[in-house]
Formats: sequence, structure tokens, C-alpha cells
Amino acid sequence: MSKVIISCAITGAIHTPSMSDALPITPDEIAQASIEAAEAGAAIIHLHARDPQTGEPSPDPALFMRFLPVIKQACDAVINITTGGGMNMTVEDRLAAPLQAKPEMASLNMGSMNFNISGAAEKPRDWKFAWEKPYLERTTNHIFRNTFDDIAKITQMLGKDHGTRFEFECYDIGHLYNLAYCADKGWIEPPFFVQSIFGITGGIGPDINNLNFMRETANKLFGADYVWSVLAAGRHQMSFCTMAGIMGGNVRVGLEDSLYIGKGRMATSNAQQVAKIRRILEDLSLEIATPAEAREILKLKGGDRVGF
Repeated sequence: MSKVIISCAITGAIHTPSMSDALPITPDEIAQASIEAAEAGAAIIHLHARDPQTGEPSPDPALFMRFLPVIKQACDAVINITTGGGMNMTVEDRLAAPLQAKPEMASLNMGSMNFNISGAAEKPRDWKFAWEKPYLERTTNHIFRNTFDDIAKITQMLGKDHGTRFEFECYDIGHLYNLAYCADKGWIEPPFFVQSIFGITGGIGPDINNLNFMRETANKLFGADYVWSVLAAGRHQMSFCTMAGIMGGNVRVGLEDSLYIGKGRMATSNAQQVAKIRRILEDLSLEIATPAEAREILKLKGGDRVGF
């Protein structure tokens, strides 16, 4: 069993500012949260940007460039930039920042899918901004687009042209087969960093049998050519990550995926979640990978070859 890579997804495009005061919004907050998560043990930092005035997800490369160099200068963590962006962003919008930044890693959703987070709008709360509730409500009619043409474009422009490797986000069993198709086409090369995602409405459910099924299917399709990681939404975050560690996998935590640190308790920071899963894994006698070890495991190009 190799060392466990901890990824931390700092802010994402799912949760809105009214849901948690701990959610990083401004470039300074995103940078500080990323540095703290790295210091707590995260080898990979997964990043989105937000409008600093409203907290709305933004694809603006200028916003990314306000925190990417700060993070790079302060820590050695692998920086992983989204290509998923947020709702209502075109593929061109979603690629604008990573194409400029040329990161070591970028996320890549392995298919188009229903992506419903409207349940968060049903809870009574004092909304800080007018965009938040409608943003969540309209996801009942939202399809996240990533066609095979889109995936081919992203893997060529970002992967082959700039040496960026991918966190392949697989929300269902079919996404694993999509990944195998892309590998057969020669668009991507191993090792494949496969992120199995549980608990998003529209994707595979947070059932332990599904965790085993995703692992078994990935083993069948990729054999020794992949590195497995797990994230789970909301209250399932820590339990699924713990099981992933026991099963020989890697883990992702962070406020993008869950706003909680325990039952009924809101997390105060990304670093708090990283520290908790690190403690759990180390209590299980598992070793945590450093950023340098994560780069070696995933065959990354190195932080000296990025565009920031």
C-alpha cells in the first residue's frame, strides 16, 4: 500500500456564502485557506474562483491569478484547477483559467450529467445575496455538460499541449467506462487519478456497496494503471474517506464537498477537515503522502513548469 494522498477542495461552486461563514470567497481568503490546508497535510489543493464582492462562482482568470502565485510561494502543495467551473459556464469559460495557468493538475468530469443541488435552497436561511437561492433552485433543470468532444478538447489543449494531468471525476459507473474509452482513444496516459464521487443527486448514491462496486470496476478496467481516490458529499465525507483509506485508496475533503466537521457541527475551516482525516488515517497506521511523493505517484510535471 502506497502512502495516502490527501486532496482538499477549498471553495468549489456548490455551496453559497449564506451556508457557511467559513467558506472562502475572496482571493485572499482562498489563498489563506489553501496554505492552511497544505500545512495541515493536504498534498493537493483543488481550486475554484469566486467573485470577491458576491461570492458567486467565476471563471475569470484574473481572479485565479490573484491567489495562485500566493499559494505557490507559500507552500509546496500541488495546485489543481477546476475545468468544471460552475453552472452556466461554457466549456470556453471553464478552460480560460487553466489554459492560462497551465497547472500540474486539473479536474475533469468524465461525462455530462444531471447535477441537482436544489435541496440546499429548501432550508430556511437568511440569504446574503440575491443570486444564491435561484442559483440552487434552477439545478433541477441543470445538465452539466462534458461530451466526448469536450473531453477530447480539454485533454488535448490542457493535457497534451501543456503537460497538465487530470483528476478524473467519476460520479457514476458509466464515467469509469467513459474514462476507459478515452484511454483507448489515446487521449490520456496512465497513471489515471480516478476520483470516485458519491452523494450528488444525479450521480451514484452514498452506499457502501457502491463504494465497493466503483473500486471493483476501476480495478477491472484499469488494473495497475490508476490511482484511486474518494470524495463524498455532506455527512458522508469522513466515513467514505475513512473506508477509502482502509481499502488502499486516497481521499479528498474540503468545504467544496462538505460544510461539516461532525454530526450537527459546522467546520470552521478546510484545514480542520484535513487535520481530522489525517488523524483518522494515521490512527489506522496509514502514512500521509507529501506533495513531493504525490508528484511522484501521479507522474506530475512539477511546480516549476506552471504558468504562474
